[in-house]
Amino acid sequence: MKILVINGPNLNFLGIREKEIYGTLTYANLCDFINEYATSNNIDVEIFQSNHEGDIIDKIQQAYYEDVDGIVINPAGYTHTSVAILDALKAVNIKTVEVHISDIATREEFRKHSYVSLYSSKTIKGHGFDGYLEAIEYLSK
Repeated sequence: MKILVINGPNLNFLGIREKEIYGTLTYANLCDFINEYATSNNIDVEIFQSNHEGDIIDKIQQAYYEDVDGIVINPAGYTHTSVAILDALKAVNIKTVEVHISDIATREEFRKHSYVSLYSSKTIKGHGFDGYLEAIEYLSK
């Protein structure tokens, strides 16, 4: 099982930004958390983060050629704006789970719409870092 975990803009600032929403754990903590779970469950995982929409699209397209079995994506701010990321996911047709650390449905009005959810098999929101493990578990079944 090969899973690609994609994190969008500003997630590299976990532990620094809006601690009341995202907590004090860092992006490195998140990567360690995911890698430990994957290793203990014999899952091949690659973690990627970018603040640039085109880089995220390139990574999604690359997944097609690398025989990735599933994608976990936290598109962050691109959740609410990027038809291009949605189109890339649809183009590669790889099973995808959308993850959000916070519950975007309980935040500002503009955060309640997700383009990515129009393709995702499942959306997990508000479960913190555990949401990533839930997504990986779902994809590995």
